[in-house]
Parts: sequence; C-alpha cells; structure tokens
Amino acid sequence: MKSNCEFCINYIYDEEYECMTCVIDLDEDEYAGFITGRTRQCPYYRQGDEYTIVRKQI
Repeated sequence: MKSNCEFCINYIYDEEYECMTCVIDLDEDEYAGFITGRTRQCPYYRQGDEYTIVRKQI
C-alpha cells in the first residue's frame, strides 16, 4: 500500500513557503529514494484524520 502524504500527520502548511510540506527531515539517501522512485512507502507516514491535522496546524 502506498502512503498518501495528504493524509499524513507530518504534512503541514508552511506559511513561509505558502505550500504544504513534510516536517520530517529526510537524509540525502532517503530523499534520493523518493525522487528516483526506489522508495514506494514512506517509513515516517502516520495516519491523521482531518481534525488531528487541523489541531496540529493551529
């Protein structure tokens, strides 16, 4: 099963960049895996419902 960033608790709105971003700091190898498609599922994915995500952004 592929994780969906839109429903991850670590995916929040960054006011500085005015876009949604992941708050997990990926190291160079992990980031390269996502860019090249070698990594199919994020090991840091945590399911969050709409209310959990909104409470975190406030």
